[in-house]
Amino acid sequence: MDFLLPAYELVIETKIVRDRQHAGKIGNELIIDIEHYRKHPGCKWLWCVVYDPDQNITNAQGLKTDLEGKRSSKDGEVTVRVFVL
Repeated sequence: MDFLLPAYELVIETKIVRDRQHAGKIGNELIIDIEHYRKHPGCKWLWCVVYDPDQNITNAQGLKTDLEGKRSSKDGEVTVRVFVL
């Protein structure tokens, strides 16, 4: 957990893309993070901020489309937003 803002029930998870190989793994890393925070009692919102200075992510919009939205199960619920910078 990079930042927790309890008053807003918001977690901000940050990632830095190191190279093209790591860019291919970012989606899977975020899927694991989403599952973890979905169960966290103080997290209703998860903002995933991905810093990609060399634009190694070839389909940033696809990443956002795949991951954004409300994730819920019997263990909890979280609404995910993804920002690729």
